[in-house]
Amino acid sequence: MPDKPTAEVVVDETLVRALLRDQCAELSGAPLHHAADGWDCSVWRVGDRLAVRLPRRAAAADLIAHEQTALAIIGPQIEQTGVRVPLPLVHGRPTAGYPWSWSVVPWITGMPGLAVAREQRRGWASSLAAALRALHRPALADAPVNPVRGRPLATRDEAVSARFEAARRRGSAAEEVLTHAQRLWRDAVETPDWSAPPVWIHGDLHPGNLVAMGGRLVGVIDFGDVTGGDPAYDLAVAWLAFDAAGRTLFRAELPGVDEATWVRARGWAAAVAVLLLEHSDDNEPYRLLGSEALAELVCEP
Repeated sequence: MPDKPTAEVVVDETLVRALLRDQCAELSGAPLHHAADGWDCSVWRVGDRLAVRLPRRAAAADLIAHEQTALAIIGPQIEQTGVRVPLPLVHGRPTAGYPWSWSVVPWITGMPGLAVAREQRRGWASSLAAALRALHRPALADAPVNPVRGRPLATRDEAVSARFEAARRRGSAAEEVLTHAQRLWRDAVETPDWSAPPVWIHGDLHPGNLVAMGGRLVGVIDFGDVTGGDPAYDLAVAWLAFDAAGRTLFRAELPGVDEATWVRARGWAAAVAVLLLEHSDDNEPYRLLGSEALAELVCEP
């Protein structure tokens, strides 16, 4: 992805310790160190087993609130499959020194999915499918609303088509690859929309939000885009994460998914892949993810 936006609040050790001292005193003296700054949030390790997750900017503030609301409902059923999620243990409140909600969550030990070679992810297929079967249950009527993820594809057609044209101008991929991927997008737009009630979806499911250990999938993280909608958006992970063999295994574990949903999922995979190409000049792992996903799509019949 592009350079992350500038933080609007300085999130440092002094702030994190002050929040813990004020709202979670039992952790205020624990070892604390900075783990990472993502696009939206700063993450700090607390001892060996916990982490603090705090928005860096106002646009991300709702993401933490959405995680706190949704994971209380969907987190336990996902974890019953053996795949962990960052189920908030502390719902931190805004204070005079920090304006947004924040969370203390379990630290899921493992390596980022992006660091695992595509062919080595095949062993995740069954676990990821089980996690999605647990997740893709009817969403509450007041589930968080995401204006982009899980919506009818036609609502995103203009934006996605513009990205394909931008990719052509930039020479981000070969013309025949972009033409094939855009045809898959068009096929998906013309496929009937999801007509059943909205189900819970992760909303940002790709290898960067998967955690692995020893060839096993052990966690799914970053539920900030969680929403109710069409599960096809999440199922795009079949092309984002897996090679052909892994994809076959993954799809076999989801026999209840109809062909129209897979067509939409493939279209979403094309849209996400071209987005990654557009916004990955300064992040090689995500540029490679976009290129690899396009290659997987071209290999499909």
